[in-house]
Amino acid sequence: MKKIIVLGGTGFVGAHVCEKLVRDGWEVTLPTRRNANADPVKHLPNLTVLELDIHDDAALNRVVAGHDALVNLVAILHGTQAAFERVHVALPRKIAHAAALAGIKQVVHVSALGADALQPDRAPSMYLRSKGEGEAVLLQAASGAGAGLAAQVCFDLSILRPSVIFGAQDKFINLFAKLQQVLPVMPLAGAQAKFQPVWVEDVASAVLRCLAGASAAPSPRIIEVAGPEVFTLKQLVQLAARLSGVAGGFGRPVIALPQWAGRLQATLMGLAPGEPMMSLDNLDSMKLDNIATGQQPGLKSLGITASALQPIAQDYLTRNQIGSGLMGLRQRSH
Repeated sequence: MKKIIVLGGTGFVGAHVCEKLVRDGWEVTLPTRRNANADPVKHLPNLTVLELDIHDDAALNRVVAGHDALVNLVAILHGTQAAFERVHVALPRKIAHAAALAGIKQVVHVSALGADALQPDRAPSMYLRSKGEGEAVLLQAASGAGAGLAAQVCFDLSILRPSVIFGAQDKFINLFAKLQQVLPVMPLAGAQAKFQPVWVEDVASAVLRCLAGASAAPSPRIIEVAGPEVFTLKQLVQLAARLSGVAGGFGRPVIALPQWAGRLQATLMGLAPGEPMMSLDNLDSMKLDNIATGQQPGLKSLGITASALQPIAQDYLTRNQIGSGLMGLRQRSH
């Protein structure tokens, strides 16, 4: 049985990836800072949870040893320059070193649409710049040119660049639906920014197809992971309302904010306690449309037909409604 280590496997995408891996016969190692974070997946067979800090070089080197492949899903959407550097650049550098020491044969790294490994400084946000820099680190290592790595050491590398990812536990479509349940109007920064939402199951399938060698593109390869439709942010907000039945399916009035007002909104949201719904850096990322460029292979190159947003989102948004399912049946019987 082949062994794989999944970094970031306790998150939204990671849970789907881990499930597909064990179904495909992989023995999965899942490191996490806190064992409780792995509760959604620890029941899976042939999956081992290890409590450790993957940012610790020695700990990462130890846990990677003995595996055939590695998947990196670790990412943050909000933070300081130092935080983005630590997660998106320094960690891939540590991964490259650990993979070289362990003789890892395959690495799949999930990045983001808009990242540019060749010219990362041209990206409009800290998030995208750091994503591009992290890609560059791994691309160098895969070719044996990484700093501190022996020239003969390399691994098969697949970099996946997804658009915004949707699914039953997402924090994107669900967030817009919930906000419109409580707000009388929806003031919206970046209303005209474009996205090409991709289903989490398609992203997880892309990871497995890369590991199976489904791509005809030589390593290192970059694959754009996007859905079949392009939406503006405003259209996605309106669709979330319609599918979740807010205001009889009509949703709330969406007010597209001018740039100055949008930046003020993002600044205030970024100052709120807890994880912000939006930050200035998020708004900067939206200066670049989050859609496939067509300059790299897409899901079709892996034999995957991208799933449309509406029927899938309608299913999970309907199930999330208070009036649906058994609870709704009980309420309507009184």
